[in-house]
Amino acid sequence: MSGHQQTGDRPIGDRRVGYGRAPGIVLAVAGVLLVAACLRPAITSVGPVLGLIGADRGLGHGAEGLLAALPLLAFAAVSPLTHRLSRQLGIDRTVLAALVLLTIGIVLRSVGVGGLLWAGTLLIGVAIAINNVLVPAVVKRDFSRRIAAMTGAYTAIMNTFAAIASGIAVPLAGLSFGPDVVHGWRTAVGIWVVLAAIGSLVWAARMRGTEPVRTVVVDHSAPDRPSAHQSGPPHSMWRSPLAWQVTLHMGLQSTVFYTLVNWLPSIEAESGVSPGVAGLHLFLYQAIGIGAALSASALMARSTSQRVIAGLITVPILFALIGMLVRPGLLALWAVLCGMTSGGSITVALALIGLRTRLASDTARLSGMAQGVGYLLAAGGPVAAGALRALTGSWAAVIVMLMVLTVLQAVTGYLGGRDRFVGERTSGRGAMQGP
Repeated sequence: MSGHQQTGDRPIGDRRVGYGRAPGIVLAVAGVLLVAACLRPAITSVGPVLGLIGADRGLGHGAEGLLAALPLLAFAAVSPLTHRLSRQLGIDRTVLAALVLLTIGIVLRSVGVGGLLWAGTLLIGVAIAINNVLVPAVVKRDFSRRIAAMTGAYTAIMNTFAAIASGIAVPLAGLSFGPDVVHGWRTAVGIWVVLAAIGSLVWAARMRGTEPVRTVVVDHSAPDRPSAHQSGPPHSMWRSPLAWQVTLHMGLQSTVFYTLVNWLPSIEAESGVSPGVAGLHLFLYQAIGIGAALSASALMARSTSQRVIAGLITVPILFALIGMLVRPGLLALWAVLCGMTSGGSITVALALIGLRTRLASDTARLSGMAQGVGYLLAAGGPVAAGALRALTGSWAAVIVMLMVLTVLQAVTGYLGGRDRFVGERTSGRGAMQGP
């Protein structure tokens, strides 16, 4: 491999942190994990108290559904634009700006007066969309030889805080405002401003703790590869079959996840499960994903191809969905099996974004495409599920829909998991590095 001047991109073999900075390992890891911790609680804390929000603010079911879908719509709109923004500001400054925006959004939503509920929710969606896109690029840049391990770690953290936010939302709401529990949703969704503020401070310290690096670094231990810096305009992600396979895989797994997060309690309620138990099952669904995320990353680290794991990870949820139809009394078991797939699937989907690209800039571009299209699909999932339920009068059609989406997820994951890079006509060599 020939040497490359540091200009914000680097080939996979270069071990040094890119973008002209060399942060200490503790701050580098802590920063990524704290950003990951902020990516879901502001969203998953809403579902369990959505009824309280509606009652407090006088929202109907349609408005409640729109409020829940608004962050996903923001994901779809903002994700494709994030790469351009990060090129103007730099990845680190853009991540910090998004964390500050998230902090402001949570405060505004928690106030909930007039249009602030909607404005705050929209800002939350925009902020999370930006960091959804940029975290894989940061991992690619700073941990290019540890993509699977770092992706597993940050998705495990993301799943952990998503589960905690769901699990404590109702108890927090109940502990707030005494008998006037309807206002308790403000505490349940507002408490996460503390995490966002801490994340902002640590990321700022991460930036301040770096030293400019102006030397040319060559890693002679890496295998020879074609030059990462090529003349002419960059290849189009939108015209790449491999990019579309990664994108559709991201979108399909996100659609299944957000449909279940929004409607699993309602599916269980129709089977006679109490709201408290249904909330516990939703917590299990997300909590089991923590171990699944780490397991998926460990399995991916053993191979240069992710085809098999991308296909096999869908097996537990397929069993669970069939079980919901034939044995609805075992909903706790089905929630656990669904969580095994969801936790592992997001790890695979995010890892593929970094593993199928050579440069951090390409990773950001593919991440924007995959998450923009992916979350547009995801926003439609809960809406389609609600429409199917209204049309058929039962949840069976929704469960069948989820089964079809899961099979398609396995197919796109198998195709996108092949050992090659976006923009190449033949398979790349050694795309996956060990942990």
